[in-house]
Amino acid sequence: MRLFLYKYICCMKTDYLNLYSNLNEFEQIILQSTKDWVEKYVKPKIEKSFISGIPLSLKNELAELGAFGSIFPEKYGGLDFNFTAFGLMMKELEKGDSSIRVASSIQTSLVMNAIFSYGSEYQKEKYLPDLANGTIIGSFAMSEPSHGSDISNLKTKFKIVDDKIILSGSKLWIGNANTADISIVWAKNEKNNIQAIVIETKNITNFQSTTLENKSSFRASHTGELFFDNSIISVNQLLPKSNSIKDAYKCLNIGRYAVAWGALGIAEECYETALKFSLERTQFGEPIAGKQLIQKKLADMITEITKAQLLCFKIGELMDSNIISFEQISMAKRNNVKIAQRIAKEARQILGGMGITHDYSIMRHMINLETLITYQGTNEMHILITGRDITGISAF
Repeated sequence: MRLFLYKYICCMKTDYLNLYSNLNEFEQIILQSTKDWVEKYVKPKIEKSFISGIPLSLKNELAELGAFGSIFPEKYGGLDFNFTAFGLMMKELEKGDSSIRVASSIQTSLVMNAIFSYGSEYQKEKYLPDLANGTIIGSFAMSEPSHGSDISNLKTKFKIVDDKIILSGSKLWIGNANTADISIVWAKNEKNNIQAIVIETKNITNFQSTTLENKSSFRASHTGELFFDNSIISVNQLLPKSNSIKDAYKCLNIGRYAVAWGALGIAEECYETALKFSLERTQFGEPIAGKQLIQKKLADMITEITKAQLLCFKIGELMDSNIISFEQISMAKRNNVKIAQRIAKEARQILGGMGITHDYSIMRHMINLETLITYQGTNEMHILITGRDITGISAF
């Protein structure tokens, strides 16, 4: 009987409402192929990469998987994914590690999205296919030392002299800062309007990039700073359709959507680990899964995961129907990161002392979640976004 229950519970795992059975054939293929890819390329190496702080370079493998630009049209190197399929891929990548999902998301949700949304046809044809196949890697430079969420007060500025852009300022907390071939840099023009510029890092003067060392979180990814000191760029590198702060914020929507799915992936991974451990770990002659306090923790965890799954699937449906609001995406990002934090903490407690070892992924996920709670807008900013939406009154 105990063996039967063990097999039954492990098969059920995180899909308590059988939501994944509603996926179409293509979405099921994406879910399983990404899961298999993570098992092959990420999980055997990620703990060593995290411990050493040496980023795990999988750009060729990610490109082969289709993790770069999957949501964009095939004519630009994409795969025409719907947003549910894209979300499922983000979820499975983050089960491996946040750094892997972020590598995919920076390239797709931020860099390629900015060029696709605001670039000229020439720019789309020049950059998007090479970004999709991993020939070039991009970064997205919005945050600054003094301004994260408050991008209306960006200090990076540019002016146009003849056919040249003169750019000055700095950017901080930039993924791929020191490894990117191109960077989407958001800056203010002489009229104080925010625009995006495509920087080719090998074709720019007075430019420097650095890598942030000794991070405690996101250790398996590249993060750094960009510095521009009257850097000279061709005026043709402006993204012509980017004209306002709203354009900058719109670029974050797909990125935040990816975070919502990724955080769900962490929650599922931690729950599955805790469930399996509790069924295998015996104390006083019985599995600890039979103890009331352990069952309460597991029941609370699967309930929160199920709610997060429903939120993700609904947001994906709204994205595909093009009737989504950024406030709805904001709620999903905030909710799912917070529940992932709680679930990771409970899972670590179920594992006891083993939960802090590198034999299990939980502590690594907990540390990465400390970055995700701030990444692409702090938890507090997202609370205020929801507050403004429901009251009509801005508190920031």
